[in-house]
Amino acid sequence: MATGAKITGLVTRWWWVRHAPVPNPEARCYGQTDKDCDVSNHDLFVHQAKLLPKGAVWYASNLLRARKTAETLASHGADMGELLIDPNLAEQHFGDWQGLTYVEIAEKHANNHLFWLGPPEYRPPGGESFVDLRDRAVRSIDRLTEEHRGRDIVATAHGGTIRAALAHAFDLHPEAAVRFEIDNVSVTLIEHFAQADPAHAWRVAFVNYMPRALVVAKAAALA
Repeated sequence: MATGAKITGLVTRWWWVRHAPVPNPEARCYGQTDKDCDVSNHDLFVHQAKLLPKGAVWYASNLLRARKTAETLASHGADMGELLIDPNLAEQHFGDWQGLTYVEIAEKHANNHLFWLGPPEYRPPGGESFVDLRDRAVRSIDRLTEEHRGRDIVATAHGGTIRAALAHAFDLHPEAAVRFEIDNVSVTLIEHFAQADPAHAWRVAFVNYMPRALVVAKAAALA
């Protein structure tokens, strides 16, 4: 921070957690398909639960994997009261691509992309684009930031949603936003300063915090 700079006013902190891994041996696009998730990595959940603040407001998307991740964090020590549900925090809806393998999507559609299933502006048939996801997620982020000003908000959501939150905070072009890596059960902390100039009211404290040794140890145990 520059010398002499001051931060004043209430700070609202968003603690974003991506849902636990979804078993997907056939590597199929699931998007908003309501898949279950694997919450068996006890040590990882204990570790991540300790990072999360006490007394926070908790939100999850309407999808099972987000709700289950929040409930598992709570059962492993996180201080969660009521879990509130916001469908605007759900993953991108990939329309007709949902259920196809990623290989099929790449072979049948010219819109494959190195870091996302298609260019962020592209809307798959019957679905929505990443830009659509960003716009609906940002509506809820701004509304909830105002409603819970000065509070901690824990949100269990999805890789696309968390990238949308980062795009909002950094004022990023969608093409840049989809390049972030967001691992399962990782924590991303984004802060909003109420009395700052709206053009630079957001600060990203850290992104994609994940104790990889615990993930590697779990994978080795399952091998």
